[in-house]
Amino acid sequence: MKYRVHVTLKSGVLDPQGKAIHHALEGLGFDGVRDVRAGKLIELELEDDSAGEGDIDQMCRKLLANTVIENYRIEKVEAAGQRS
Repeated sequence: MKYRVHVTLKSGVLDPQGKAIHHALEGLGFDGVRDVRAGKLIELELEDDSAGEGDIDQMCRKLLANTVIENYRIEKVEAAGQRS
């Protein structure tokens, strides 16, 4: 089973990477961009369905996300050719 974890900074937390991207986009002539927030995407492929979203939630809380300054969202990904 495959899962994606989307990690983003909480609103109000300074995002220097997002500011650098925004500045670079302006330098390339993309003036219509109002703001940029950078995050990360983590893909987990598990051997079977033995680890559920509760286990992945614990992985996020203990290692994958800094819950003081980051939010995360877990997404179950359907494998190609597999239907639920």
